Amino acid sequence: MNMNSPRPNPYELDLETFNVADPALFQAGLEAPFFERLRDEAPVHYCPDSAFGPYWSITRYHDIMAVDKDHQRFSSAGGITIGGAGGAPMPVQAQSEPESRDQVRKNWDGFGMFIAMDPPKHDVQRATVTGVVAPPNLASLETVIRSRAAAILDALPLNESFNWVDRVSIELTTQMLATLFDFPFEDRRKLTRWSDVATTPPGMGVSETPEARRAELLECLAYFTQLWNERAKARPSNDLISMLAHGESTKHMAPLEFLGNLLLLIVGGNDTTRNSISGGVLAMNEYPGELDKIKADPRLIPNMVSEVIRWQTPLAHMRRTTTVDVELNGQSIRAGEKVVMWYLSGNRDPRAIAQADAFRVDRSKARQHLSFGYGIHRCMGNRLAEMQLRVLWEEILKRFEFIEVVAPPERTYSTFIRGFKSLEVTLHPRH
Repeated sequence: MNMNSPRPNPYELDLETFNVADPALFQAGLEAPFFERLRDEAPVHYCPDSAFGPYWSITRYHDIMAVDKDHQRFSSAGGITIGGAGGAPMPVQAQSEPESRDQVRKNWDGFGMFIAMDPPKHDVQRATVTGVVAPPNLASLETVIRSRAAAILDALPLNESFNWVDRVSIELTTQMLATLFDFPFEDRRKLTRWSDVATTPPGMGVSETPEARRAELLECLAYFTQLWNERAKARPSNDLISMLAHGESTKHMAPLEFLGNLLLLIVGGNDTTRNSISGGVLAMNEYPGELDKIKADPRLIPNMVSEVIRWQTPLAHMRRTTTVDVELNGQSIRAGEKVVMWYLSGNRDPRAIAQADAFRVDRSKARQHLSFGYGIHRCMGNRLAEMQLRVLWEEILKRFEFIEVVAPPERTYSTFIRGFKSLEVTLHPRH
């Protein structure tokens, strides 16, 4: 899509060749009417040709849930995103080990990771790291999150605009990632960089070329391999690298499988929460009456957090591949075809969610959204994400009357990460 051309009207396009998987649509914030048409006219829709090849779009809430819970007929092993450029990570071509080159051919966009696996391997690898977000750990992390959120907010400038994405959303989530990995704190912004490199196609403002992108991700692998070797020689501890290094199902991972799981944990712990933090600020500007509700009753904050995550939907989609011929909502999908669950569309489906386009902090059953997925691949860090957002908003309300967005947001060029590169704001402190 040429962003200098008139805004496209989805109702003037041929439904037979309709393609919603255009990163430029998401970057411009124009995707909503495209999904509306698909939900109404073709909820299970086949696109024969796109930059990512042919694919099926699943756009209604209940159809998405049915696919997400059926991991036997809808497999993750063929990949979890619609494709490479503009959608998600692309391959790091190994230059040496044959095993690693094999891994490139087998797994999601070049990386092995447990979210792109089916049982039983998925289950044992996921179980290895789940303990880091177990309830006892979360309870101990809340104090850390609160002190960091307070320090970040207290350091923000007053009476001048700044980029909320960089100063707050990225900083808070990157500090938490460094804690979960027990990563050298002074190097924590490397995690942000690697997350951006992994999720942004070359030439779109992060890596200029595929070769530069590959070099940075191999730098990520080298850095974490050194940490892995240190943790493997030490006693097991309660951080993600130690858990992987000592886990029976993960301690013999091939290099690119290790890199894949690292990127999964980095992106899952960084992009999703950081973009919900930014999305919440934008939502409060677009629906200012909702801020008044939580000021009047701060007990609404946990519910508001769930509504922010639904309204923002930081991961726009997940993909599956059919293992057998399947019929879904009257459409026949052949074995081996790509099936894209558009979480963003499902979270806007009025058949399942009343006033789905609106932001309502007091929405009934706000946690019943699709943003975390369903079934065996439901986001393992969902409670940690919710806690970070809750604590941050509790601290925001102590300090500020309003966080004013003073310029249009700059959105990411991606069909996968639904997020922000910048959000210019000015703070209005409490008197």
